[in-house]
Amino acid sequence: MKIGIFGGSFDPVHKEHVRLVKEAIKGLSLDKLIVVPAGTPPHKQGRRLAPAADRLAMCRIAFADVEKAEVSDFEIAQGGTSYTYLTCAHFARLYFGAHLFLLVGTDMFWDFFRWKNPEEILPRVRLAVCRRNEGVENIEKQQRAFFIRFARKFEVIPYNGEPVSSTEIRVRSILGMDYSALVPVGITEYIRSHGLYSLPPILQGLSLEKPNRAAHSKRVCLLATENAARFGADEGKALVASALHDVAKNLPEGDERLRGFVPPDGVPVPVLHQYAGAYVLEHTFSVTDEDVLNAVRYHTSGRPGMSALEKLVFLSDLLEPGRSFPQIEKLRKLFYEDIDGCMYESLKYQVEYLRGKGTGIYPLTLQACEYYGKVSENKGVK
Repeated sequence: MKIGIFGGSFDPVHKEHVRLVKEAIKGLSLDKLIVVPAGTPPHKQGRRLAPAADRLAMCRIAFADVEKAEVSDFEIAQGGTSYTYLTCAHFARLYFGAHLFLLVGTDMFWDFFRWKNPEEILPRVRLAVCRRNEGVENIEKQQRAFFIRFARKFEVIPYNGEPVSSTEIRVRSILGMDYSALVPVGITEYIRSHGLYSLPPILQGLSLEKPNRAAHSKRVCLLATENAARFGADEGKALVASALHDVAKNLPEGDERLRGFVPPDGVPVPVLHQYAGAYVLEHTFSVTDEDVLNAVRYHTSGRPGMSALEKLVFLSDLLEPGRSFPQIEKLRKLFYEDIDGCMYESLKYQVEYLRGKGTGIYPLTLQACEYYGKVSENKGVK
């Protein structure tokens, strides 16, 4: 008997999860595939998940019509942190003598060496890696590295899926955007009826912006939250700071929300809204996290020594898909390759652009440009 195990947070389950399960059943000739929603994934303990009962229920809806697939509550019922080596041991006992396969995406596979007790996983299951648009050469490189480390090979499931993520679905829901095309039938209604992935203050803040500005803020938020983990920033903080970075952009002079606001001396008008935005977040929306406030406070000008969150919001604001200007593709490439290098090149572009217009340059931006220029030099980046 051949059985597949597919674990994950499924927060929420999306259509590519379902498609992957179907491809795995066919590609590995499985007799059964068990979907196992996690209780508390070890790599996501810093983020609040939707209730386990809801994630379990959504998985049961999503996989109800997939032949040979079933959903297990094993990890959720165990409570505490969910570790794959314990799950594999459980199903190895339950299906003694069966050939077990553990499905992993290439993104998670790269971290397999750092999983808890990987040596206890491999004697019980054979890894089945979902290629998902990976080139053959890259897979072969992974096979060699894996064999050197564990003296084993892994199966490959060819899977040319679409770039769908649970993060995008959660954020779209919070932002009031449509995501029905990204999830299986029944999931949109479940999320709505159970009040999942909702944050009313975000919508209240976006309502203060003009439609075009709100659309920009939503694009910034999607880009920032998708890249928060890569930057080393908290997803929840990235959501608030990026969605509401322009919350004061369209407020009229004398608006009651700005009562008591005093900007720093010498702030140019195009930069003023970053300080006003931080003020509104703190005094109207009761945001007290200084990192979030600073991410809004310096999202236009930048500053020396920015935190991971500040850099994430600054660059997401500049490089979101709706933007278009010379060098943007170069900067977008750097965004995924060298964060500090991208900071320097982005600030340098801004400085050169403003000089070309004969416009005065805010000193903080010049200081930030000089700072990240030195950071890049120290890293050997020209």
